[in-house]
Amino acid sequence: MAKGKVTFIDDACKGCELCVTVCPTKIIELNKEKINDKGYSPAHVIDQEKCIACGNCAIMCPDSVITVERL
Repeated sequence: MAKGKVTFIDDACKGCELCVTVCPTKIIELNKEKINDKGYSPAHVIDQEKCIACGNCAIMCPDSVITVERL
């Protein structure tokens, strides 16, 4: 069972991958199949069940597009 839920504001994400590099459970990656309004591939969660709600991704995001909720 997931301990957290990560959500992204897809259209604001610029695909810098900082969130990808700091995720200890490696559940975040860029969505290569989607292009947002800014022309970038936004980050997304590939396995929500493995989220530990550490918040590292949200802290690292320079554009504040990530929200982490503890469940």
